[in-house]
Amino acid sequence: MANESTNSKNPLEGKETVEFFKDLDKEALQTERFVERNAKTLATIFGVLVLGVLGYFAYQQFVIAPKNDEATKSYLSAINQLATGNNVDALGGKSAANPGFLGTYKNFPGTDAAELSAYNAGLLRFKEGKFQEAYNLLDEFSSDNDILMALKYGAMADAAANLNKPQEAMDLLKKASSASEDPYTSYYFTKKAGLLSLGLKNKEEAKKHFLLIEEKYQEYDNGMSDAYIEMVKNY
Repeated sequence: MANESTNSKNPLEGKETVEFFKDLDKEALQTERFVERNAKTLATIFGVLVLGVLGYFAYQQFVIAPKNDEATKSYLSAINQLATGNNVDALGGKSAANPGFLGTYKNFPGTDAAELSAYNAGLLRFKEGKFQEAYNLLDEFSSDNDILMALKYGAMADAAANLNKPQEAMDLLKKASSASEDPYTSYYFTKKAGLLSLGLKNKEEAKKHFLLIEEKYQEYDNGMSDAYIEMVKNY
């Protein structure tokens, strides 16, 4: 009986298999006809794709690479001026002969040197007391380095505080404290957030930051968190 049952299913299975392959044949035929009808169009599309890929690599090799080299030289020249204490020429931006950080940032967009130039220019503008321009330049900076990003947010927080935007400064300090896994960086900006909260008379917020220091960053604090917590109570 088992054999009969098995045999009775075979014709159906065979039929289904034949029908399946017939459908595949139809689809294959339709695909073939589509290719025949649109051969020129498909060849054009393929050619465009190939040219696009080749163009990308050519752009990287012959445009981006030399551009990065020029940007790096411009940035290092500005760094040299900064190292000698010549902040005006380091900032630059006044002539093509001396691009400085501002010129490097503007002339070589998309390069790492331009990103770093925006950051350095922002710090120099901050030193000049031009806080809004400093904020804008720092905001242009981006990096895969978490510590540099933490420093960016911290500097932007200082600019925002000087622009009388304390809540924005607080938000930026929180971003700075959590941007990096480096414990000292996190401690430093947590402490600044606590002191800013204290200055804003937000005792609960200040206490939260100082308790976090006591819990996680005591080794960097020399016991100051206890004093800060007492300060919160009596402030």
